[in-house]
This record gives sequence, structure tokens and C-alpha cells, in this order.
Amino acid sequence: MRPTVRSPFAPDSAGASVSLALAELFARPQFSIPQAEKEELLLSELTQMIAHHRSACGPYRRITDVLGVPSEVYESLTALPYLPVSLFKTHQLSSVPMERVFKVMTSSGTTGQAVSRVFLDRHTADLQTRALSAVMAQVLGNQRAPMIIIDSPNVVKDRKMFSARGAGVLGMLPFGRSHFYALDDDMNLDVSGLQGFLERHSEQPILLFGFTFMVWKYFLQALMDSGVIVDLSRGILIHSGGWKKLTDEAVGNEQFKLALKEATRLGRVHNFYGMVEQVGSVFLEGNDGFLYPPNFADVIVRDPQTWEPAPNGMPGVVEVLSVLPRSYPGHVLLTEDLGVVHGIGEPVSGWAGKQLEILGRVPRSELRGCSDTHAFDTARK
Repeated sequence: MRPTVRSPFAPDSAGASVSLALAELFARPQFSIPQAEKEELLLSELTQMIAHHRSACGPYRRITDVLGVPSEVYESLTALPYLPVSLFKTHQLSSVPMERVFKVMTSSGTTGQAVSRVFLDRHTADLQTRALSAVMAQVLGNQRAPMIIIDSPNVVKDRKMFSARGAGVLGMLPFGRSHFYALDDDMNLDVSGLQGFLERHSEQPILLFGFTFMVWKYFLQALMDSGVIVDLSRGILIHSGGWKKLTDEAVGNEQFKLALKEATRLGRVHNFYGMVEQVGSVFLEGNDGFLYPPNFADVIVRDPQTWEPAPNGMPGVVEVLSVLPRSYPGHVLLTEDLGVVHGIGEPVSGWAGKQLEILGRVPRSELRGCSDTHAFDTARK
């Protein structure tokens, strides 16, 4: 069985506890809270988090002082002060003493490129783990399936400094069992190992996880080049990590899904959008093809000319909000991604919440997606 999502009231080893608002966001099924109600819960929690981080993180307090942040009252989520995500590359932003830091996460950066550093205490790490479990349960259910990781075992060997790619793999491992790494350390597909794995689990559902470009290049294309036919009709693929490299090859979401379906009969494919600066708050692709924020997160798209919220249907810069980051001020971040909110989903017809599409990177922003950085580093060799 999948690990139980414990009550977020449970204190961590340092005695931290979680508010009533966050408990409500965890207790209800993900993607089920109507948008207006969710915004009210998030606003209450995020207002308290701003006060917490201003008190506990000197750099955050100084930045928000310069921004002229009001003391305690905000009318809406759009009024909350946000940090550019790039600040995590240039500043040490922590709201806990260093002796309480349990894990340091780093973003995926190419060789020689600055990376984000995110400081987690056990309480925040635990919240993120429970959040990811709650989100994934909506598409995976409660049973752990045999799992294919479309990566090499080498990606999870360094347990002290977690890269975004390694953290992504480690975060997904608890949702599967009988794990099989489909690639060797040279990124070659283990065709015979894959065939043996599928034979052993021929009558069972299969979970697959990988980063988008790697699924395409090292799994799907390698399968087609080998001439080997595999049946993944019982499978479900969860993938993420950036579309830039595939966009350059004229491969979008629909083409990606169609190619998988034609080559392997794999029909259940869910993309997700997330970042190391807000691990756990993943936006999951619904059956309608849109990305939805979970209960404990939300998204605002801002017009880059005015920085005001863009109306539905208008592209802009993506801002992400999450009530999970307790040990660092990553609760309201302006990303380097372009996106558009197409509308608001309703729980009676599917998932509730904003319907997001990611369009790509902000022009001239650094390459940072887990798939994209791997592709870039490979091209340099």
C-alpha cells in the first residue's frame, strides 16, 4: 500500500505544527475545492507565512521592506509580494537555523551555470512528501504498481546534495515497487531487462516515470530504433521536466502522446509542472490536457508589461504560490516560465482550479528544465 498521508497537524521533530487552513487543504481530495473557496484558504495561510518568513529570514525581510510590503493585511492572492525565482541562485534564503537544515536541494543547471539552493528542515520535507502523495493518488490510486524509471540508477546516488532530477526520481519511488531502471549509466536502453520486467509483470498495471526529453530520446526512440515491440497498454506514465528540446524538434504534448500510443499502446500519460523551489506543489495534467494546481498551491499569470494579473486567455509570466515552504521563503515566486490560464475547472465536471498551459521559457532566461539541461550538457560533450 502507498504510504498514508498523515494529518498535517502532526508536529515535526522540532515541534512545528500546521494550521487549520493547511489541514483543510490536505484533508479534502486534491483538485476538489472550488477556486473561490481555495483562494480564501490560501490567502489566510500565505498571509501568516509572509509574517513568519519576514521574522525568520533576514534577506527576505529586507527585500519585502524595499517592496513596501504592508504589515498584515492583503485583499487577494494577487496582492501578495513575490520573489523572482532567480534569487535562490544568488542569495542564501533560509528561515531556519542551519543546524535544523535536513536537506539542501539544488536546481538542474548546466555545467558552469548557477543553481538554486533550497534549504529544507524535516517539517518542510515531510509536508512536501505528503503533498506529493496526495496529488499522485488522484491518478495512481492507493496501490503501488511495478515501476519503470526511465533513467539510470546513477541519478539517485548522491543523497547529500539532491539535484532536481535526482529529487524527482526519489520523490516518485515510493509510488511504485519492484523498481526497474530502464537506462544504464551511458543512457542506453536496457532492452532485454525491459522485456524481462514486462514478462514478470505481464498481468499487472505498470507505473512509468521519467523526464520528458529522456522518455522521448532514450526510451521511445531507442525502442523504435531497436525494432522491439513492447506492450504498455496497462501502463501509466508520469513525466515532467521541460519541452524546449522537444519543441525544437516540433514535438508537442499531443504528438508526444500519440507517438507513445502508436509505438507501445501506452494511453494514460500525465505531464506535471513543478520546480525544486516548490517541491511537492506539482501541477498535474488532467484528462482535458490542462495543468491543475493542487489544493495547497495556485498560479497567477502576470502581464510582463505591467506586472498586473493577466486575464484568462492572455499569455504572461507564471507566478506560483504554495503553502508548503516553511523552512525557506519559497511560498510566492515569479518563475521564468511563460503560460496562460484558459479558465477555471469545476469539480462537478472534472477537476477544480485554474486550467494552466505552460508555453515555454521567458526569452533569454537560463535553461533549467531537468530534461532540457540534460540535453544541453549532452550536446556540449
